[in-house]
Amino acid sequence: MEAQRGSSQRLAAIDPREFRGARGRLRLPCSHLRSAAFPYSPSRPYTPEPVSVDELRSLHKALHISRVIVVQTTVYAADNSGVLDAMKKLGARARGVAVIDEKTPDSALDDMDRAGIRGMRLNLETAGQTDPEIGRRRFQAAVERIKNRKWHIQIYARLSVIEGIKDQVAAAPMPVVFDHFGGMQAALGGDQPGFSSLMTLVRTGKAYVKISAPYRSSTLAPDYPDVAPLARALVASNPQRILWGSDWPHPGVPVPGRSNAEITPFFQIDDGQVLNFLPNWVPDAATRKTILVDNPVKLYGF
Repeated sequence: MEAQRGSSQRLAAIDPREFRGARGRLRLPCSHLRSAAFPYSPSRPYTPEPVSVDELRSLHKALHISRVIVVQTTVYAADNSGVLDAMKKLGARARGVAVIDEKTPDSALDDMDRAGIRGMRLNLETAGQTDPEIGRRRFQAAVERIKNRKWHIQIYARLSVIEGIKDQVAAAPMPVVFDHFGGMQAALGGDQPGFSSLMTLVRTGKAYVKISAPYRSSTLAPDYPDVAPLARALVASNPQRILWGSDWPHPGVPVPGRSNAEITPFFQIDDGQVLNFLPNWVPDAATRKTILVDNPVKLYGF
């Protein structure tokens, strides 16, 4: 089956035989919805193209995906109105991850929990925060803020930051999720600094990692072959701590020197093709079901 994203991009067909047992129940973490109906933060790092819940529904229909995690994007800062609106429109099939700050009252966290928010996001990479010391302070503040809630902390950071917070992550009382292969760079291979620490956190069950957005880890489009051995290594270390994510609608990277009011276009990514990488990264069908179905059910509380 082929389908369109928005008005132009076509999706590669997925092979139902490769997703038997999971097809129709796939969970799709990491959908960053952006709507002109909600004002962007003046301090946002960039301005994205708008996307809609209807576009997301069309993608799900094409890829046979039944549930979704809507993740707050940096362009709204700690105003989670757009995420909550999208979750309301999507109904019981959606959960969410919010961004909060020191001004967010506990009563708002209670309301978000009732609405289906299941985690707090720290996006250090997009904000350009690459200092491990800043990472340690922000991670500890997040731990203190949600330690009495059944939430997790989701972090987008590079491996050098993960190396700097690894002891805190190991000691954290809540699950921790690292976005996009932990920010690794595939061209540097499994010996790159910080990758062994990421592997240890996954192997010991202290953290989840999303094998998502290979185009953020590799320049070898469209198949990203240098990502495959690292994906397989992470899965082999502990499949119960692996998540798959689409990163739809594939937000672009802020450009230094560009006005944050200028539109930053999305990466042009074929979501069907990216999903089709999974049988190569995870040849065992039962393990794919663990990653696509069982792990999200446990973490997000479906």
